[in-house]
Amino acid sequence: MAYSSEMKIFSGSASAALTAGICTHLACKQGDATVRAFSDGEVNVQIGENVRGRDVFLVNSTSSPVNDNLLELLLLIDAAKRASADRVTAVLPYFGYARQDRKDRPRVPISAKLVANLLTAAGADRILTVDLHCGQIQGFFDIPVDHLSGDIVFETHMAERQIDNVVVVSPDTGSVTRARGFADRLMAPLAIVDKRRPRANESEVMNIIGDVQGRRALIFDDMIDTGGTLVKAAQAIKDQGAIDVMACATHPVLSGLAVKQIDASVLTEVWLGDTVPLREEAAASPKLKVLSFASLIGEAIRRIHDEESVSSLFV
Repeated sequence: MAYSSEMKIFSGSASAALTAGICTHLACKQGDATVRAFSDGEVNVQIGENVRGRDVFLVNSTSSPVNDNLLELLLLIDAAKRASADRVTAVLPYFGYARQDRKDRPRVPISAKLVANLLTAAGADRILTVDLHCGQIQGFFDIPVDHLSGDIVFETHMAERQIDNVVVVSPDTGSVTRARGFADRLMAPLAIVDKRRPRANESEVMNIIGDVQGRRALIFDDMIDTGGTLVKAAQAIKDQGAIDVMACATHPVLSGLAVKQIDASVLTEVWLGDTVPLREEAAASPKLKVLSFASLIGEAIRRIHDEESVSSLFV
C-alpha cells in the first residue's frame, strides 16, 4: 500500500542533474526549491510550493563544497518540516564525513556520528543513501536508513558490455566484504591488494593476494578521492600479469591531482557513479565513464513511498 500522502521530490544544488534523472524515471515533476546565498555566504533556501501533509524527498549529496552542501540539506529539511510536511526523507547519494567513523587517534571527533545527529535534529524522518564508506554508519542513526548498493549498476554495465575473464580486486583489506559480494554476483574470482598506509591520503602497495595473471582485473571500491591508492594498486596488478586493469567506484570525489594521475596510469577505463557531479577536468577525461544511478535511487524512492521492500532490489 502506498504512503497515505502525495510524493514530492526536491533537489539541492549538488544533485540537480541526478534529481532530474530520478524524476524522469518516476515520471513525476521535480519540486520547486530555490537555493541562494546572502552576500556574506550564508545559505538561503526556500521551498516554492505547498508540502503540507506531503511525503517529501530532499536530494543533495554532501560533496564538495562539503560544508555548504551539508548545511543546504539541513536547511531544506528544516524548511520542509516547518511547512508541515508529513514525512521528510533526506536522500544523500554521497554521505560526506563518512571516513571519520571512529576514534583512531586521541582527541578526534567521530564526524560521521555528528552529521547523523545533525540530520536527525534538523527533522529528517528517514535517510536514503548509497554505498556508505563504512556500513556500520547506519547504526549512528536513530531513524530508519535505507542503504543502497551500487553493485547492481556496475553489474548491469558489465553484462551490457559482455566483459568476461574478470577478476574482482579489493583495493584494501577493509573493502574485502563488499568486493567479495560483487565477485559472487559476477561469479568471478577475488583478489586483494595488501597495502600499508603511512599517513592519510598516502598508500604503498605491498602485495597482491590472489591470481590476476592473464585476467581482466576490475578494482572495486566505494569512492575515489586523490586516486593514489587506485593508481598504485593498478600498477601492482599489471605487474602481476593482468592483461587489463579497470576500476569502478560509486563516488567520484576526485580531489587534487586525481584525474591527472588516472589519465597517466595503466588503467584502461574507470566507471563512476553520478552521485557526485564531475568537475570539468574529470568530465573531459577519456578514461572516466559515468554511469547513472538515477534509476536505482528513483526506484528506491518509489518503493519507500509505496511501502515496498527496498532490499529486494538487490536479490
